[in-house]
Amino acid sequence: MRICSYILADGTHSYGIAQDDTVLDVGADWRATYPNLRAAIAAEALEGVAEATQSSAPVAMSDVTLLSPVPNPDKIICIGLNYMTHIKETGRDKPAKPSIFTRYPSSVVGHEQPLIRPEASDWFDFEGELAVILGKPGRNIAPQDAMSHVGGYSCFNDGSIRDYQRHTSQFWAGKNFDDSGSMGPWLVTADELTAPDAQTMETRLNGEVVQSTPIADLAFNISELIAYLSIVTKLLPGDVIATGTPSGVGFFRDPKLFMKPGDRVEVEISGIGTLANPII
Repeated sequence: MRICSYILADGTHSYGIAQDDTVLDVGADWRATYPNLRAAIAAEALEGVAEATQSSAPVAMSDVTLLSPVPNPDKIICIGLNYMTHIKETGRDKPAKPSIFTRYPSSVVGHEQPLIRPEASDWFDFEGELAVILGKPGRNIAPQDAMSHVGGYSCFNDGSIRDYQRHTSQFWAGKNFDDSGSMGPWLVTADELTAPDAQTMETRLNGEVVQSTPIADLAFNISELIAYLSIVTKLLPGDVIATGTPSGVGFFRDPKLFMKPGDRVEVEISGIGTLANPII
């Protein structure tokens, strides 16, 4: 299934199944029990979403405001330097352990919603990524068990304000400007995307390909990331792991290439779809 979260025309926050250019809403009765997608994931009720939408009339995708598929995660954990090509373009060696930073939900918008380049900087960079959404909780998860904790996958753009990112050794400042990153357009459930490592990802800026990679180039794969992160913190249903970006980011180009108002950026992952955002 492809499940998206959105705001209906009457202002109701809801979620449902994406079918072509429409959505099938779960309806008020279902929302009374599971008010948002995170709640449905936590209750292991994703299979019931399809049944809840059976009597729903299709709503045009253009008539809803798409949100990040999980608008209210407990955590968004991002992995830096996790594609071998990106590690090489930075002139570094593969790290011994994953490089970790966090994003706040307020920094992430949905598909076709504007990314905001702040007045404070014009160094606004793109980072196409695969997002992994946790489906069940776990602590000290063994690598061989890790994939059973995945609920689904989505496209992610870890939009980065590069000069603020580099003010100190901590990435946080450059990664948490409001409305600077995005996720979507939907969550593809793990039972539908059974081989995430076999997919490919492409980032485009104004139609030009700026990043292209097989997901298999990850330095630390999904199982390794889940296992390592679960040592540090209890992973919860709806938590998001942004697995890192490949080479081609604007900062390491000559001349540098940053996003500016009027631009359009797209992150496409096979088996999932395309996340697109205008820049304002």
